[in-house]
Parts: sequence; structure tokens; C-alpha cells
Amino acid sequence: MAAFTAHTSAATTSHHHSPAGTAAILLQSRRRVYSPSRVSCSSAAADKSKTVVIGLAADSGCGKSTFVRRLAGVLGGGGGAASPARGNGNFPGSNTLVVGDAATVVCLDDYHSLDRAGRKARGLTALDPRANDFDLMYEQVRALKEGRAVDKPVYNHVTGRLDPPERVAPPKILVIEGLHPMYDERVRDLLDFSIYLDISDEVKFAWKIQRDMAERGHSLESIKASIDARKPDFEAYVDPQKQYADAVIEVLPTQLIPDEEEGKVLRVRLIMKEGVRHFAPVYLFDEGSTITWIPCGRKLSCSYPGIKFAYGFGAYYGHEVSVLEMDGQFDKLDELIYVETHLSNMSSRFYGEVTQQMLTHAGFPGSSNGTGLFQTILGLKIRDLYEQIVAERAAAVTADAINV
Repeated sequence: MAAFTAHTSAATTSHHHSPAGTAAILLQSRRRVYSPSRVSCSSAAADKSKTVVIGLAADSGCGKSTFVRRLAGVLGGGGGAASPARGNGNFPGSNTLVVGDAATVVCLDDYHSLDRAGRKARGLTALDPRANDFDLMYEQVRALKEGRAVDKPVYNHVTGRLDPPERVAPPKILVIEGLHPMYDERVRDLLDFSIYLDISDEVKFAWKIQRDMAERGHSLESIKASIDARKPDFEAYVDPQKQYADAVIEVLPTQLIPDEEEGKVLRVRLIMKEGVRHFAPVYLFDEGSTITWIPCGRKLSCSYPGIKFAYGFGAYYGHEVSVLEMDGQFDKLDELIYVETHLSNMSSRFYGEVTQQMLTHAGFPGSSNGTGLFQTILGLKIRDLYEQIVAERAAAVTADAINV
């Protein structure tokens, strides 16, 4: 958090609420124009590539699977359904998911160079780069991006062993998700867009307690020991990748309830780099302003502790960013349409599409708070990014044909 300085301190740190239904513009509106050439790691993707590549990074248990399900819904994957790949008949152990005819999701665990026994013998975790084959990862992601099928390795999460490879054909959109999609510079340069899911230690601990104590019977001490054992490698090899991401979903404890430790009410921020090609940051009310908004009232049902939105701009690891924040949770998802009307640049195809997606997938984790809202919005942005790239390529082909 030390690396992020947003000009929204008045909107995000105060516990005092404005009257219900009001919006305070805290700084003079400043519309900013950024050069498209000022881009992050994603800008290096070649225009002539056949497949659009998206990187999704996060620690285990931080929402990657839920994000993929929401993306599948946006891309038309049967209401959020994604099917295991059946490339070579090894589909029971496959980690690869196919979203209709639109996208393929590759789990980067498949590029573990050591199986579970091998890691244990060498004293390594799966987070350690020495336990992963980045050379093969780069070669195969590049091949898929260039339109060539690959025989991808398969890591079996049940047995902890490396299974025979499976054939993966180049899709329209390739999502590579896991611990290290932005760790290797060569792989990073292949990405057209990158996302990092950043769950704070407090929320991660609360979530793990709820899951492991309630569902698995683990003790509090064993849960804490498990988290502490992973923490050094996470901080060394996974967390630094967020500096390269084009968008970060940051999940924090609420500021609406003092000393809330259960992780049930969340403060979620969508941090969006400025100047990223094919990506226009979402904004609330007035682009470039700094705003705090309490939408509760006649048009939005809000029980305690209410809902608070904020929008502003600042710096994140040396990059200019826009930040959209939601603290609290929705009582009635159908009323989200009221919030949606005040958000711009969401890349929706029709009025109410975000609300429709949220209602369709109301059973997904995070549907009542900012995690579900911002995952859905990023899903729309990925679809729009793909369509922009395809349109650019078509225009280039037409121009080449005219010039011949």
C-alpha cells in the first residue's frame, strides 16, 4: 500500500458520511489526456498476433476462478460456465477451461517443473520460480498468440504429479491465470492486458478462517501457520507483479465499521492505469474529478453500515492511475442499475448490462460487494479490448489490400 498515493484521502479515510444521496466534488474537475504511447507491460503485444492474451495474477484462494466464471458469462460461455478441455482425452485431470468458442483459460500451475514430491524434497513451494518452467511457459504462450497449437503439460492437483500433456488450440482470447503470469518479462511482453487481484492480509486471513475452520475443521493455529509459511515466497515472487498490472482489484477491510475483522463487509478499489492501449478507465460522475458519493436513499436500499463510493486519481508504483472505490454491500442487486447509470466508460453494449450480469451470477462469491461489480466491469473491458484489436487488424488488412 505504501506505493499507492491516491488523491482521494478525504473520500477514502474519513468515517464521516455526507447526507444520503449526495455527491461531493472535492477537487476541481480536471480532464486529462494521456498519450496512447505511454503504456504498461501490455503494450508490447504485437498488433498482427492472432490471439489476444490476458494475464490474471493472484495468490491461491483470492478469486481467480470466480473472475474467470464472470468473464465466461460476459463472453457468452453459457451463463458463466466454462468446460474442461478435451484435447487429448485426458480431460478428467485437465486444468484448462474452454469458454464457448471465445476463450481458453490456461492454469499456469501446469508449468510446475517439479511435482509435489519434488518440491518437498527440495524445500520449495509452488510460488518459488525454481519450481516452475518459465522457458516452456513463454514458448507456448507465444506459440498460441501466433496461432499455433501446443502440447501443454498438465499438473494434477489431486495426485500432485505431472500428467501427460494435452493439445491446446489457439483461441480468440487466451487467459493465463495463476501465481506468475507477469513474473517473467518475456511472458509479460506477450500480454495485451493484465489484471492483479490484491487481497489484503486481514481479509485473506478472515476468508481462510471461515473456509478452513468451518469446512475443513482446521484449528486457528494451523491456519495461521499455513499462511505464515507461504508469506515469504508470496511477498518475494507473487505480490510484486501488481506493479505491472493494467488493472488491480484491491480488497481491504471496510472503513464503515470500526475494527471489523470478519471480512464480511469489504472496501474494494479498482485501480486502473492511465494510457493503456485499448483500455479507457471507468469513472464516476466526472472524469478527472475527486468524488465521494453516498448513494443510499430513495433509489438504493442500504442497511447498516451503508454504501460509500469514491473516485479519484493518483500514483501506483510510479504509474498514473484512476481509482474507483466501493465500501459496503448491496441489499438488492436489481437496484445496482441506479449506481450503473452514474458510471461511465464501462464498455457495456446496452443500458443495464452490468446489472444484468450481476443478477445472472448472483450466487457467485462477491456479488453483493465491489469484488463482483469490478470483476464484471473488467470482463466487459476485456471483451471490448478484444473487439478493438480485431477491428484494428481488419482495418489493417483492408488497408494493405487497397495499397497492393
